[in-house]
Amino acid sequence: MTGIDELLADARVPTSSSSFDVAAGLRRLAADRAGAGSGRELAQAERARQKLAVVTRWALARPDAADRLERLVDDPARSREAAAEQLDVEGALVFACLLHLTGHAESAQFWWQLAAGAGHRTAAYCLHLHHLELGEVREARHWLAQATSAPTEPDATTAPPVDGFFELLDVFARYVRTHGSAAYVPTEALEAEVDRLAARSPSGCGIVTRPDRRLARQLADLADRR
Repeated sequence: MTGIDELLADARVPTSSSSFDVAAGLRRLAADRAGAGSGRELAQAERARQKLAVVTRWALARPDAADRLERLVDDPARSREAAAEQLDVEGALVFACLLHLTGHAESAQFWWQLAAGAGHRTAAYCLHLHHLELGEVREARHWLAQATSAPTEPDATTAPPVDGFFELLDVFARYVRTHGSAAYVPTEALEAEVDRLAARSPSGCGIVTRPDRRLARQLADLADRR
């Protein structure tokens, strides 16, 4: 039975009477469709959340994650201009993923955008999933285009790690949802450190501007214990 048939059946439309309330029936049909649309959007957001959890944990579980994070450390001996010019895009991806997993979504978006703006397609894909989770479809489409379009000057450091990575991610996300994964860094142990950095934000808006060596060492220690 179709959705329209179900609505008509529930309305118990009499066969020999004109008492059927057309306006009420249309309102119910519209509500039914809206409910179905909301359900699809919620399911899409949940799938995006699960995929983002997989890719962010994968980024932190990489053997060089702590080393990459170390390259972002705020060094007082360097000027802010020099630090900006020497941005390590892989480190920016790692830091953004750590920020996401420790509950600093706005800071994560900031660092993903820095990396994606430098051509890092995995960072762009994280932004795609981030905006999908928030229901921001237009922004999600923009970043998906950035993630999947071939760069004008191919660079092995900014491309996805393997061909078909984003397609494989769908399969892996379903596997992790069912079976779990050993590729796990206990980011709960780093939450206090990230909160400390957020509290020191010079902008006063809570955006975490750079990691410090203390955070990088703790990430390395956690990786060594796995």
